[in-house]
Amino acid sequence: MRPKRIILMYISEVSGHHSATIAIEKAIKSLSCDSEVLNINAFNFTNPITEKIVNRLYMGVIKRTPKLWDYLYDNPRVVKKLENIKDAIHKFNSPKLKKLFDRFKPDVVACAQAFPCGMVADYKKTYQANLPLVAVLTDYIPHAYWIYDPVDYYIAPSEEVKERLMERGVAEGKIKIFGIPFAHDFNGSGERRPIAARLGLDPDIFTILIMGGGQGLGPIKTVVRSLEKLKVPLQEIIVTGINKKLYRALKPRVKKSRHRICLYGYVNNINELMEASDVIITKPGGITTAEALCKNLPMIIIRPIPGQEMNNTLYLTKKQAAIKIDRPQDTAPLIAELVSSPEKIKEMRQASLNIAKPRASLDIAALLLNC
Repeated sequence: MRPKRIILMYISEVSGHHSATIAIEKAIKSLSCDSEVLNINAFNFTNPITEKIVNRLYMGVIKRTPKLWDYLYDNPRVVKKLENIKDAIHKFNSPKLKKLFDRFKPDVVACAQAFPCGMVADYKKTYQANLPLVAVLTDYIPHAYWIYDPVDYYIAPSEEVKERLMERGVAEGKIKIFGIPFAHDFNGSGERRPIAARLGLDPDIFTILIMGGGQGLGPIKTVVRSLEKLKVPLQEIIVTGINKKLYRALKPRVKKSRHRICLYGYVNNINELMEASDVIITKPGGITTAEALCKNLPMIIIRPIPGQEMNNTLYLTKKQAAIKIDRPQDTAPLIAELVSSPEKIKEMRQASLNIAKPRASLDIAALLLNC
């Protein structure tokens, strides 16, 4: 019997979708080392030039006109108007997918983003293909662009998402509540003291991890300025991702700050940085959220963008695993309150533990290997 062949699809290299497929690939290899996995940027594969344009437009809208994204995101009228355009794109891409699938001969395809999921769903209809298709949701909302009849399984992050999928017509038997996939490294029980020592931090001082996803987005500079007002002992770990402009802007503050600051660009040890922290100030992207929940790390969310981030925030605050503030200038008083309220930190850690899905990647990998 030949090894399983699995295709994982995402869009955008520096994204939670890609992180999700990497986590699933590693989990597959840990369960079945001889399996063949093709982890592919579906948008770049089918439309390399368009991918660059769309990514730039998306980032521009998110940064400059988030209200426009709020209007476009999961808006029934917009979804209906885009239906013909979406179908035309899928029809155009189906022959390209056929060449790929004929060459690799996958046993199953899993998509961590709605765009490739729709492409593969249309491919299945066009060519009457009996190819298992798994949709891996990486946010706490199942928007309309995920819903396709040819999808065999939906991986939901929570019971609430399962219910919303069923409201949209997805059969209950197709839905698996496995959680959002993230690197299995986050399940390790690293010890704070040796990690803090390696980072040059004092393990007994309240430590804040500040980050804005791989792109280094959000009001990070304003947050850092706000924290300068606090005279209580603090340490800050700041991760700017691929945002070199932000890194350069913050670099002079490291020596001038009254607090100890560890400043990083793009890193691969977020699990250790979380282990060394008491709280995280972050964008509520699905992968970062799942990682923080696994580490039982309380979250502070500032000004989430409309759409998936706002829905993630609503879920996390409802479950009491996160606190949302609207103005980055208000970071300092909130941190002062948390520093003096260890019981509140303990309650938020327990809330995170209650909804964490530490086996998400392994459970998804096991499903794909058994399809």
